[in-house]
Amino acid sequence: MVKPVIAPSILSADFSNLGCECHKMFKLRADWVHIDVMDGHFVPNLTMGPPIISSLRKAVPRGEKDGQATHFFDCHMMVANPEQWVPEVAKAGGDQYTFHYEATKDPVKLVELIKSHGLKAACAIKPGTSVEVLYPLAEKLDMALVMTVEPGFGGQKFMADMMPKVEALRAKFPNLDIQVDGGLGKETIGVAADAGANVIVAGSSVFGAKDPGEVIQFLRDTVQDSLKKKGLLD
Repeated sequence: MVKPVIAPSILSADFSNLGCECHKMFKLRADWVHIDVMDGHFVPNLTMGPPIISSLRKAVPRGEKDGQATHFFDCHMMVANPEQWVPEVAKAGGDQYTFHYEATKDPVKLVELIKSHGLKAACAIKPGTSVEVLYPLAEKLDMALVMTVEPGFGGQKFMADMMPKVEALRAKFPNLDIQVDGGLGKETIGVAADAGANVIVAGSSVFGAKDPGEVIQFLRDTVQDSLKKKGLLD
């Protein structure tokens, strides 16, 4: 069984006020914040890294509510050498480490490394990568991420033709957290939810909204309704 998880991407936040922006998202009932780490090699863009995660963790300490961890940092590592940064992200205060399948030669060993540092382990695939590469890994993962844009920049158009990957994962692994990232908002959430995604990354559609809390709730309600219909709701 799974549950809806809404994870606003701070790539679309005000970088001069990242700590306040994270607090705002959690006050608006976001489940996680999604932190995009880009190294300028695996993807052409360059963003934040472990020092920023560390500063954010000091500003937004972990907590607990109803037995569940709060202020969860979902770290999406769009980096050429994901093994290198596992200890740094763990030390900085990350909660989940999402590496790209395309960036490592030994994904199983990397998953073991991530978990040995107390992090949840997730694996992402680019639009051009077959979903089948995730099948041998899925039982070891806490989450799979199907990219619905090319990784590297925010604000891209949602790729609906990625939804068969989500459907295939959900059919084979009904209890797996399945994340979609790229172009998600009110106009596209229905397709993603119907395909079986339960973890939703949303950037500009949340941070650029007049009422971000209303958008977060809309995304959650849509995913929850779909999970109920599928009999998958935790």
